Amino acid sequence: MTQTPNGNAPQTPPGDAPPPPPPGTPDAPESPAAAPGAAGLVGPENSDAKTMAMLCHLLAIFTGWIAPLIIWLVKKNDSRFVDQQGKEALNFELTLLIGVVIGIVTAWFCIGVFILLAVQVLNIVFNILATIAVNKGQPYRYPFAIRFIS
Repeated sequence: MTQTPNGNAPQTPPGDAPPPPPPGTPDAPESPAAAPGAAGLVGPENSDAKTMAMLCHLLAIFTGWIAPLIIWLVKKNDSRFVDQQGKEALNFELTLLIGVVIGIVTAWFCIGVFILLAVQVLNIVFNILATIAVNKGQPYRYPFAIRFIS
């Protein structure tokens, strides 16, 4: 810091920015993992939470609603992120299960085959998108899902 020519107030030389305020103060920026995103979504607390949340979405491709349910029941109290993403994956899979039931019932009319195919494609595509987002540490919200568990 240098004095002004008249010697009254100190100045900060260019390129010598003051340090940021310490975390926890009102002017301090929040970390991305701690700051809630859209609709109150939170980021992962640690790598284990991120891995478990990622497995909720990834394993749902192969097991349907069973793997998200098991992971959510076991890990929901350990991590808010796993709780949130487990419910999200479970709600999506239950919504797709309704589509499967409709597809099976309407299979007699030949349209059910196309419904079942569409449900499987949606399952694969959206679960891969969710897995990628969660692996990056970003919470994922499916574009359509009935919120059975909130």
